[in-house]
Amino acid sequence: MADKMDNNREDALSRLISELKQLPGIGEKTATRLAYFILRQPEDFALDLAHGIVEARQKLHSCLSCCNFSESATCPICASPQRSDEIICVVEEPSDLNAFEKSRQFHGKYHVLHGAISPLDGIDENKLKIRQLQQRLQSGLVKEVILATNPTVEGDTTALYIARLIKYNGVKVSRIAHGIPVGAEIEYLDGATLGKALQNRVSL
Repeated sequence: MADKMDNNREDALSRLISELKQLPGIGEKTATRLAYFILRQPEDFALDLAHGIVEARQKLHSCLSCCNFSESATCPICASPQRSDEIICVVEEPSDLNAFEKSRQFHGKYHVLHGAISPLDGIDENKLKIRQLQQRLQSGLVKEVILATNPTVEGDTTALYIARLIKYNGVKVSRIAHGIPVGAEIEYLDGATLGKALQNRVSL
């Protein structure tokens, strides 16, 4: 009986570690450490964590305009009359949008692609929110699109693809430049660096 209980515990622990390993950047060792951390906390901690995940999945959906996660049909940034409709900053992930917002240097609106073109990972342009961006440009209100994808091979490929695709719309297309080191992830950069990158963007 004791052996059976031990096996059940081990199975539960293995399942928890396996689920945690599916998170980006989490390997076997980190997943194991997180699993034991969760198990050492009071039961309320695990319940609150599980509830938070379920609630987020149920309440958050894609903003009809920018494709960022939002509890309402249109996110607060897109709905704000204080934000300019004439300029759109295109980012790869919602976390990149949050990083730009912390810089307090950008007063236009955003568009979240939810990834970058990466053939090796099976991600092509059809899996990104590029079609939705094209639809936004049809309004005629947008005068400039800033391509703020990461300075990586995938980010550069995505930026060039979008630039070629939307130039016919008659909008100015620029790319963030100075201040962001090659290979860096936007979400980890400080506000001053992002602000400098926005100010020194270059036309494509």
